[in-house]
Amino acid sequence: MTDTPTPDLDRITLGGGCFWCLEAVYELVEGVVAVESGYCNGEVVNPSYQAVCSGSTGHAEVVQVSFEPGRISLAEVLQIFFTIHDPTQLNRQGHDVGTQYRSGIYLHDESQRAVAEAVLAEVQASLARSGTTRAVTELLPRRNYWRAEDYHQHYFANHPGQGYCAMVVAPKVAKFRRTFAERVRPAA
Repeated sequence: MTDTPTPDLDRITLGGGCFWCLEAVYELVEGVVAVESGYCNGEVVNPSYQAVCSGSTGHAEVVQVSFEPGRISLAEVLQIFFTIHDPTQLNRQGHDVGTQYRSGIYLHDESQRAVAEAVLAEVQASLARSGTTRAVTELLPRRNYWRAEDYHQHYFANHPGQGYCAMVVAPKVAKFRRTFAERVRPAA
């Protein structure tokens, strides 16, 4: 699959802490057809999870979200993103600390930039009104992307009772279900 959007399918890559959290939510979103955990915007070719976690590769843990723009817009995908992670925390999400957990929107092409900038501006304005610090989300072209190891794919679905999943991922999934009930994919 190329990075060029088609009329039927578009892709965006997002970093918002541990990729297990983002993947678990986007797998439930109506209009999203695929979610892949991976690493991007680092310097090492085909890094391992252990290398990325060390902070030495420069990569962010990310999810690549493939969606049908006729069913869900890029703006809606990004609004979900900003609801399920804290974009004001620099290089961390909760207890996950390091540059690999940074907040980022990684563009597949420049046509996505205007939408991403507009949604980020809305987030910044909302944070300013509430007196909260600014979002530190980086907005960059996606580069040096690598798919994460197989055991990271569909992690929450495969390990819902695992400690991290129960304590960190499940509350984010529940928040998504409450906040975006109309966007939840019907049960199969």
